[in-house]
Amino acid sequence: MVFVAESAKERIDKIRSKENYGEDYFLRVEVLSGGCSGLTYNMTFDNENRENDQIFEDKGVKIVTDLKSFLYLCNTTLEFSGGLDGKGFYFNNPNAARTCACGESFSL
Repeated sequence: MVFVAESAKERIDKIRSKENYGEDYFLRVEVLSGGCSGLTYNMTFDNENRENDQIFEDKGVKIVTDLKSFLYLCNTTLEFSGGLDGKGFYFNNPNAARTCACGESFSL
């Protein structure tokens, strides 16, 4: 399961409203090679399902990820931090052994 913190849900709802994403759009989350720690997160709105998609819903937010990415994301919580010291969206990933200073990449 991939979880959504209340702070992330509120921000996703604002983006969805501002960009006029309909109910058929969901949040696609992927783990890609790259970043200073070896793996990086990618997050987009999408409305097309792919083969082997893993589908989750938490707090009314539908999250879709491919099977490979799910292995890295299992039990991860998507969070959002705003304000002057905020870092935007970030993942609280219990599977990550190491993260970089910017918080955008990780390794196992």
